[in-house]
Amino acid sequence: SLLIRYVWALPNTLIGLLLVPTAMLPHGRMQVVDGVLEAHGPLISAILRHCVPIPSGAAAITFGHVVLARDSWSLDATRAHERVHVRQCEIWGPAFIPAYLIAGLWALLKGTGSYTGNYFERQAAARSENSAIPDVNGS
Repeated sequence: SLLIRYVWALPNTLIGLLLVPTAMLPHGRMQVVDGVLEAHGPLISAILRHCVPIPSGAAAITFGHVVLARDSWSLDATRAHERVHVRQCEIWGPAFIPAYLIAGLWALLKGTGSYTGNYFERQAAARSENSAIPDVNGS
């Protein structure tokens, strides 16, 4: 049921909710789309660009039922991809973040890249509408 999926993903969602104020300052925006809280703003944009350890940073990041993004364009461009991560959080629950990090480490050790070789990212790319990992540079 929907309630069970929200409760099971709640530990991840709580992390996202703790970061929402960062997305809102300064001049951030938030909205709920299909049961997922989406937020963006200049401060979270800087964090996604400079603190996520992938080339050029991330356009968006998902924590349970919360998606944080650089801007509204990034939310639109990555929505299908990030919704796959929302579903992964619903399936894996509290184990999602550790499993994601382990999958990234495994991919790095295999030489496929911690992001592009990550099982969860590959699944999101394959299941999202454009069947590609979103280009964080917007091109």
